[in-house]
Amino acid sequence: MSTFAGFERLRIDERDDRLTATLSHPATRNAIDQQMVSELHAVCAYLEAQPKVLILTGDGGVFASGADIAQLRERRRDDALAGINSTIFDRIARLPLPVIAALDGYALGGGAELAFAADLRIGTPSLVMGNPETGLGIMAAAGATWRLKELVGEPLAKEILLAGRKLTADECLAVRLVSSLHEPDDLMAAAHDLADRILRSDPLALRLTKAVFHAPAAAHPLVDTLAQATLFESDAKFERMDAFLAKREARRAEKQRAAEADTTKEKPHD
Repeated sequence: MSTFAGFERLRIDERDDRLTATLSHPATRNAIDQQMVSELHAVCAYLEAQPKVLILTGDGGVFASGADIAQLRERRRDDALAGINSTIFDRIARLPLPVIAALDGYALGGGAELAFAADLRIGTPSLVMGNPETGLGIMAAAGATWRLKELVGEPLAKEILLAGRKLTADECLAVRLVSSLHEPDDLMAAAHDLADRILRSDPLALRLTKAVFHAPAAAHPLVDTLAQATLFESDAKFERMDAFLAKREARRAEKQRAAEADTTKEKPHD
């Protein structure tokens, strides 16, 4: 845990196969500031070297109220060109294994864009998502202008980005921006259950599937074929397929024995 010693904005819980990073800065309702960005970079560096499923969530009944407005007020052209938030969100999106965002309360502005960078999102009934940046004289420049269109389609994305529409939890679920809703006390259990389902699969197959999914259109089908060629030679492929075939054969044998037993019972006695 020394890797994360001194963190001021994230609370880290690590298991053998997953890491939970909880945004925790109640004074700003978990607003994404430079300190949080730096800590998220440290988490990414760790997970790039030691791939695990990442679960992102927030403290205090809120995911993230947005970027830190006080810091944004002081940023200038060169800060924008540095892509402070867009760079970390893109790094999170590119992590080797899937990223789950467990969303409670507000996920607005930069908080919404952080959630959009996750592979999977779940929420609570109090979830509210939106991008009100234009009302502050700026734009959602950390992924919303293109990720949101891919996630919910162009008409709704434009309504959110240009007309300031905020989506309720039920609306998020209806457009599949989140895959499920859970009561706040059950949210993290649901996130870990989702992680469990992901982690039943082979880690290399997960990594390559995620990488190929995000490959540009022009790379397909070649990138799919090359990734599959790699997997066809992996030990896990043979072990998992042998286990599948053995279980199938055992089921068939059991059904055959049961059928023979029924036939024996049906024969009339002399």
